[in-house]
Amino acid sequence: MILDTVGMFDAVAAFPEQIQVAAAAAHGALDSLHLPDHDDVANVVVLGMGTSGQAGSLVLEVAGPLMAIPVIAHRGYGVPNFVDSSTLVMAASYSGNTEEVLEGAANALEDGASVLCLSTGGELRDFAAANGLPHVSVTPEAPVGRAALGSIAIPMLIALEKIGFFPGGDSWITEAIEQTSRRRDSLITEDNEARRLARRLGRAFPIIYGGNGIGSLAAERWKTQFNENAKVAAFTNRVPELTHNEVCGWGQDGDVTRQIFQLFMLRHDFEHPQVMRRLDVLDDILDEVVGAIHRIDAKGEGPLAQLLDLMLVGDFVSLHSAVEQGVDPGPVPTIAEIETRVSGR
Repeated sequence: MILDTVGMFDAVAAFPEQIQVAAAAAHGALDSLHLPDHDDVANVVVLGMGTSGQAGSLVLEVAGPLMAIPVIAHRGYGVPNFVDSSTLVMAASYSGNTEEVLEGAANALEDGASVLCLSTGGELRDFAAANGLPHVSVTPEAPVGRAALGSIAIPMLIALEKIGFFPGGDSWITEAIEQTSRRRDSLITEDNEARRLARRLGRAFPIIYGGNGIGSLAAERWKTQFNENAKVAAFTNRVPELTHNEVCGWGQDGDVTRQIFQLFMLRHDFEHPQVMRRLDVLDDILDEVVGAIHRIDAKGEGPLAQLLDLMLVGDFVSLHSAVEQGVDPGPVPTIAEIETRVSGR
């Protein structure tokens, strides 16, 4: 019997529907809100931590390459020094109570930025109401924040489309819904790829590599889902950077590393040609120093579809890894303890 007290398997299986519902809700909400004019925005900063931070990086990697202005995904306290009246700040917190985001939103308002808040409620919604700022309710809600990636990211993409920075965003979202539906259907069968990968991984530690851009962001998502769902240590890095340093660490102790590490290589169609070659070379070099190399190829049309496709596979692998570890994927007591101790409650 699977131990899953908050329904993580069901939440991940509903990811395509989450994107669809979030898109419809965002259109309705944003149509009634005052957003800054296209010509009044010189840069965009997305504030977020955890899954909301990953949503901000998704905006950077998916919409950023199409935008003529800089996009920054800021994960931490405060805001970058350049924030001023020409900045659009999107402050995202699933609970609405993330202290780093609350501080950043307040700093951004003091700097004169246009601030758009996104949360299920909490202090961030109250902050928006108190200061007359637009607020988008994160819909649909999820059992835990890390299961709400689509609910957080999609409204930000639609906001950029409505302002005129992400043309064709709706079609990209439609493609993502279609691809994640196909992938989900293949991953809820009895003998599916995610379950097989988790069983092959067993008690080994996962290392996840991806190319700069959507590959490295997907790899980060895999890592954090292994951390929170399976409660295991996991490691990630990006190409090309790791081929200038980390790869040297695989030069010896292969007798040890083969026993404790397995490598997941996340591949997609938008890799730089040289990144593609570097990943292929890594596959060859590392074959003798890790227990196994698992290649995961993204599917779907467009960067958003392929990014979310890779992420969905990782979510399922991490849940099946939790089953292999005999742990409940839902609760994260260590994070709760840190927040309690830091806040002094």
